[in-house]
Amino acid sequence: MAAENDGTASRTRLLARALGRVQGVGFRYWARDQAERLGLTGAALNEPDGTVKIVAEGPEAAVEEFRLALESGRTPGRIERLDASYSRATGEFTEFGVG
Repeated sequence: MAAENDGTASRTRLLARALGRVQGVGFRYWARDQAERLGLTGAALNEPDGTVKIVAEGPEAAVEEFRLALESGRTPGRIERLDASYSRATGEFTEFGVG
């Protein structure tokens, strides 16, 4: 088990999949801007099926604010559904990337 002072104990990981018109509309870059504003690390990645996979890690309140922004209806394109789950942060990211 990881040490409690490894920096991940109070951090949360959001794994989400955005379905709808989310590719080719600037959605991943918007997500990166929101994540960076909140101090989150992770990535937004286009998937072959037309969805965008989002991984975000950071303090629980900031991760929740990020999820709410994703569901706000103010994103580029149109999210028809956001499938989201939470787990403990892994610390694998040092910034928020777009792929």
